Amino acid sequence: MEIDESTVMELIIQAGEARSCSMEALRAARQQDWTRADAMLTEATQAAKAAHRIQTELIGADEGCGKIPVNLIMVHAQDHLMNAMLCRELAEEIIQLRRELAAC
Repeated sequence: MEIDESTVMELIIQAGEARSCSMEALRAARQQDWTRADAMLTEATQAAKAAHRIQTELIGADEGCGKIPVNLIMVHAQDHLMNAMLCRELAEEIIQLRRELAAC
């Protein structure tokens, strides 16, 4: 696998999409639009999986031997992915809490 800037940028884009969709899901839940909230969580999951596939390819290409140079953009991409994954998990929990409160 050839690692170039476009690969890392795609990781950032997919992670950003996952985070954006998670936040949109939260906004939908605030309006009790559960259908939209669920759809946005699904989109967030798909984008996170796409980002994770890129990360897995990068890890595989590195083979644990430092073959992939670690530079600021790579660190930035990993930061985006981890934040997106955390945002997605928290959004799911918050939406579930909103559902429970709305049912009361």
